Amino acid sequence: MPTNPNEFTTIRDLLRYAVTRFNTANLFFGHGSNNALDEAAYLILHTLKLPLDKLDPFFDARLLQNEVEDVLRVIHQRADERLPAAYITNEAWLGGYRFYVDQRTIVPRSFIAELIPEQFSPWVNNPDKVEHILELCTGSACLPILLSDAFENAQIDAVDISPDALAVAERNVADYELQDRITLIQSDLYANVPERKYDLIVTNPPYVNAASMSKLPAEYLAEPQIALAGGEDGMDLVRKIVEGARTRLTPHGLLVVEIGNERAYAEAAFADLDLTWMTTSAGDDMVFLITADQLQ
Repeated sequence: MPTNPNEFTTIRDLLRYAVTRFNTANLFFGHGSNNALDEAAYLILHTLKLPLDKLDPFFDARLLQNEVEDVLRVIHQRADERLPAAYITNEAWLGGYRFYVDQRTIVPRSFIAELIPEQFSPWVNNPDKVEHILELCTGSACLPILLSDAFENAQIDAVDISPDALAVAERNVADYELQDRITLIQSDLYANVPERKYDLIVTNPPYVNAASMSKLPAEYLAEPQIALAGGEDGMDLVRKIVEGARTRLTPHGLLVVEIGNERAYAEAAFADLDLTWMTTSAGDDMVFLITADQLQ
């Protein structure tokens, strides 16, 4: 380790150093934090096993030599290897929920998570009557875990093509003791899904278009690319998801799809459908909704 641990005595010292180190390395922040200060604070607090929301009381606490070394190791790993912080700490937070994560699946993040606590209001009229939910491209199972709390009477089938991702998902489902409500299925979209109708189909699929894939920062390249790449226009899997939903939704069912920054491609791909764009913290461009009626 090139830095002398003896030069640091407090969290304040390490935080200042980490922010400078991260900014000098031109790190990309898109997996929870959006700036060097927040990322540094999170990594330091996590490494020292301190409350993640209480930095101030510990700012000037003197650290033991081994604690300084542990924090410096994490700082250098983030700066030198350009791994997302979640892969270093093996945890990610989404909608107030903590999830285990490693490089077998992408780091949990989704604008759909903002819509779940509101039970997709006003489009879902009676959340208590939502009995079956299908979540495609589940990754770490973050969304079905949120869905299970929002729709207490629902059984959820969570699908992913990757056995590695499903191994991570299984751990998270077990952590929340939801094995009786969430069924994990290895499947290429609908291929191995039970022949039933769903009140909700929810998905945050691979949607990054080819041009954007070629420009991804190192932090995104550390993630499984199968979970990001959506083909030339980003809509390869989205087209299959929309088409398959025609026969999978109940008469009043809804399909909710996240497509990130690909609204123009989505509207071109589904020009015959009047997509409903749902409002999230990023605006009205990230998530669209289609009703079962529209697909008939």
